Amino acid sequence: MEERELRHWIERVKDGTITRREFTEMMIGLGLTAPFAAHMLTSAGVAQAQTKTTFTPTKRGGGGAVKVLWWQAPTLLNPHFANGTKDQDGSRIFYEPLASFDPDGNLLPNLAAEIPTVANGGVAKDGTSITWKLKRNVQWHDGKPFTADDVIFNWEYATDAATAANTAGTFPNVVKMEKVDSHTVKITFKRAQPFPYTVFCGPTGQIVPKHLFEAFKGANSREAPANIKPVGTGPYRFVSFKPGDEVRAELNPNYHVPNRPFFDTIEMKGGGDAASAARAVIQTGEYDHAWNIQVEDDILKRMEQGGKGKVNIALAGDIEHIQLNQSDPWTEVEGERSSVKSKHPFLTDPAVRQALSLLVDRGSIQEQLYGRQGQAASNFLNAPSKFASKANKWELNPDKANQILEAAGWKKGPDGIRAKDGKKLKVVYQTSINAVRQKTQAIVKQVAAKAGIEIEIKSVVASVFFASDPANWDTYPHFATDLQMYTTTMTHPDPQRLMDQFTSWEVASKENKWLSRNPTRWRNEEYDRLFKAADEEMDPVKRAAMFIRMNDLVVQNVVVIPVIWRAKVYVASNKLKDNDISAWDSDLATLAFWYREA
Repeated sequence: MEERELRHWIERVKDGTITRREFTEMMIGLGLTAPFAAHMLTSAGVAQAQTKTTFTPTKRGGGGAVKVLWWQAPTLLNPHFANGTKDQDGSRIFYEPLASFDPDGNLLPNLAAEIPTVANGGVAKDGTSITWKLKRNVQWHDGKPFTADDVIFNWEYATDAATAANTAGTFPNVVKMEKVDSHTVKITFKRAQPFPYTVFCGPTGQIVPKHLFEAFKGANSREAPANIKPVGTGPYRFVSFKPGDEVRAELNPNYHVPNRPFFDTIEMKGGGDAASAARAVIQTGEYDHAWNIQVEDDILKRMEQGGKGKVNIALAGDIEHIQLNQSDPWTEVEGERSSVKSKHPFLTDPAVRQALSLLVDRGSIQEQLYGRQGQAASNFLNAPSKFASKANKWELNPDKANQILEAAGWKKGPDGIRAKDGKKLKVVYQTSINAVRQKTQAIVKQVAAKAGIEIEIKSVVASVFFASDPANWDTYPHFATDLQMYTTTMTHPDPQRLMDQFTSWEVASKENKWLSRNPTRWRNEEYDRLFKAADEEMDPVKRAAMFIRMNDLVVQNVVVIPVIWRAKVYVASNKLKDNDISAWDSDLATLAFWYREA
């Protein structure tokens, strides 16, 4: 972060638009320590906030109802099929991973009795295995015991190709799982793992019960009743679910954490938009928490004045970006649009891609729309800071874009649109329906026209765009347009899972029901080699250099155009306590510990 940007964020703490904690989380995301962040604030004259004694629950239940808003509502409640954060979060009410990530990126045990490390013997010194000791006396909501068999089954279930699980990519190097005893699992990797905590940790690590899913492993995986009626180990038990609308749950009286949860019921409501969700928490107080508040910062500041809630910001590695389709979305190959067997009519031309990158006004998008909620981005991979490339700088330059296109033979016609070999530079640019995203689209469209590129804007209802429906061409994994934009969430403080979406083996296709993670269909041999090498490189400096090079390949080849390095923005009631969100994990990772102050 440059000195000018750092001063900007310190001033935000001074004027109260972000808290000391939020500033500290941002600095940690950049690779600094919490004490150093606190020292910077003290040196800048920002006084330490006074602590306040508050009520802490001492028994389970009695807290009434907690109501949360996810304006992109869950469409299913099986975490292995989650095609976006909304489904992961809906599932997280009921299911738990072995461990979750705190705001500093540290692991906290959920179903694990402790976090395995080299020091305690849980991680092999050569990085080839990790052994998890599980909590005992944990029960599924139907009273069945949670054991090592459940953990091993989740691996078998997700990696069965016929199951078509979206979590299969979290197990690429697992060669074996063994039950050491009823509550101990040893995971052996094909090769040394520099970060062995991708498996069963964080939002992608939620564990489902073997006894309810075993009969549905494979081709009939979508027929399991528990896909929409979950039976988990979490703090709340299933009551009802209306896909795309509402999830209801009640307190789990046998939850494995003493005196938790505090609330008796939870309602997760979907629909509407981010702005109305923010109003329902900050202004009317109808809801206690709302997720993913992608709303212009000026609007949120006005809402906060005298409101019943506040805006909270946490920074990790989430990136709002524009993807460029490498395949042809307008021609069917064997009944499949955007087939990897096809080639895009002009987006495979490096000149066109380079020009498009020069036509995205990231500065205006950040200043006018995101404010404190994000930074104009040059890289796809931004955090932790040791993985951030210094080789890239974003540039807005329509004149240069015109020169590049002209030199490549793309000539302007009478209508002002450039063409070559009978192909016009007319593109369809899609994203989900959201005021900030539509305004971003408008900014890009206006500038692109100056270079002779005509953009048709397409906006898809979020519940459809982020759905996992293999029959719907409007979902983002199908990518049946030329450009598309959304945020990729970085779910671990390690880039392996974030960057696997550009590997050849993750290409989304009809064969894998469009559940794999590479919708651009870009394939690059050097990238694949680097990813495989980083997958086993134990030297942290060498490994960081590999990921930096991967980022540079993606950015410099303009496979994607980074737009905004986004903070996780949520709003919460002033009375809701212990709900600090980790940008590395689900908003609901700490749900069991939430409570309301009287």
